[in-house]
Amino acid sequence: MKIAAIIGSSRVDGNTQQLTEMALEGLEYTPIILKEKQITPIDDLRHADGGFQPVADDYDRVIDMVLEHDILIFATPVYWYGMSGLMKNFVDRWSQSLRDSRFEFKRKMSQKKAYVVTCGGDQPKIKALPLIQQFQHIFEFIGMSFQEYIIGTANAPHDILKDEQAIAEAKRWNETFSSLK
Repeated sequence: MKIAAIIGSSRVDGNTQQLTEMALEGLEYTPIILKEKQITPIDDLRHADGGFQPVADDYDRVIDMVLEHDILIFATPVYWYGMSGLMKNFVDRWSQSLRDSRFEFKRKMSQKKAYVVTCGGDQPKIKALPLIQQFQHIFEFIGMSFQEYIIGTANAPHDILKDEQAIAEAKRWNETFSSLK
């Protein structure tokens, strides 16, 4: 099983990334750091003559990497009670991929297993649930199997190291992923 972690944090080595790395410690995986990629916001041309046009950015390369993996971990901090802008731009561009025959996007994505990792500082175990539900709807639409999620409580750098419950869940994921080799 090939694993990719799609990191949507705008902070280098942020809490969400740290928690994701705990879940994947010692495993072979591909980190896709969206902050390091140029992904242009979508220009929604679904209903325009000619449809979507090619965009000169990193999105196609990122999608090619994503499609090579069986397990996708979507890691985003809770930003204003939703996913980060980096992650949202990435997911919004899926509309383009759905209409691009090069990717067979929906068919290939439907063969993947999805996980979500998120951290926030304002009662995230409750207030991040709409973000989890948003991912659930996205995955359902695309036909991907939504496996699990972890919500960590963390705000300032390295706060996640204090959330024993989230760390225990990450370790449990690590054991599960290790058994899939």
